[in-house]
Amino acid sequence: MQEESFFKTLILGIKMLFVAFGALVLVPLLTGLDPSIALFSAGVGTLIFQIVTKRMVPVFLASSFAFIAPISFGVKEFGMAATLGGLACAGLAYIVFAAMVKVGGVEAIEKYLPAIVTGPVIMVIGLKLAPVAVNMAKSFDGSGNYDGKATIIAFVSLLTAILTVTYGKKIFSLIPILMGIIVGYVLSVILGVVNFEPIAQASWFVIPWVAAMKAGTYAVPVFDIAAILYIVPVAIAPAIEHVGDVLAISSATGKNYIKEPGLHRTLLGDGLATTFASLVGGPPNTTYSEVTGAVALTKAFNPVYMTIAAITAIVLAFVGKLGAVLRTIPVPVMGGIMILLFGMIAAIGVSTLVRDKVDFSKSRNLIISSIILVVGIGDLSFTFGKITLGGIGLAGIVGILLNLILPKEK
Repeated sequence: MQEESFFKTLILGIKMLFVAFGALVLVPLLTGLDPSIALFSAGVGTLIFQIVTKRMVPVFLASSFAFIAPISFGVKEFGMAATLGGLACAGLAYIVFAAMVKVGGVEAIEKYLPAIVTGPVIMVIGLKLAPVAVNMAKSFDGSGNYDGKATIIAFVSLLTAILTVTYGKKIFSLIPILMGIIVGYVLSVILGVVNFEPIAQASWFVIPWVAAMKAGTYAVPVFDIAAILYIVPVAIAPAIEHVGDVLAISSATGKNYIKEPGLHRTLLGDGLATTFASLVGGPPNTTYSEVTGAVALTKAFNPVYMTIAAITAIVLAFVGKLGAVLRTIPVPVMGGIMILLFGMIAAIGVSTLVRDKVDFSKSRNLIISSIILVVGIGDLSFTFGKITLGGIGLAGIVGILLNLILPKEK
């Protein structure tokens, strides 16, 4: 009986990784980072989070979608090494938020990052990436040049994800991204657009960093002030998402994690996990709401399941064949998934405003949201010597300043 119980615990823990897997590997594939390193950094990041939070909170940390645009721009503008250094510093922003909560309580976050700021910033993240998704859905190289096969593959991938999240039963309703990737990949194989040579040449066991350095998807991080100032402000959005996820998992388990181990500890754990991930070449980490949904569905409230998921992710990172398979996923498969995903991110920004009952009859709220959207989507930037501040990060900073400066209507 004890052996059966252990087996069930093991399977349920692996299932939690299964829920997160699609989104986890999608971010590095979109940004040019290595998916195997992302698996490793997600696993270790989750273990770091568990240590900081006294192994009390059943959440899984993995690749953050909020950083897709900054990573893509950063690699082109500053290079891989400087981008990873900037991402590592983004984790330090969480530490600042954790200190704010420790000193001033949750109200400190709400004062500087209310819904009127965070909602539009989250919308910018989704809407700014919309053209990228469309171009990837239309072509095999992401250029946007129309290709009939690419469009069919993207449509089938998107439709699969929609049907999964709409009609999927139990755990399957939580893995739309993974199901979309699987069905899109199978269709790509049928249409003859998948190159299996990298899979055949790959070893079963690899050290991900060796392969990544050869492919140009990893470099030893360097700390460039321009890259840091461009990337760090983007941490505003996932930090707010973190608070929402902690509230959600508290509701699912019936325990108040805001109080014990404390929001300051969960933010600190998330920040340290993000810094670690970036230093080893993975995308920044964030708490995964789909895993929280799986916890609520399966009543798997014991954090040991997340420990198992984390260890499994670390082991899979060294399986060379898996990494090779992930790198052969055609561009339109990801493009189809992204159409849904980035639209959902923008919609979450809208729901943030609705949930907080932000009153747009007040000119103050209209001004703040309007300027955030235009600055972010229009990619406004300021350059001071070698330092450039722009995009999503600048939009967040402008929103915070306007919220503090503009007088509140009585």
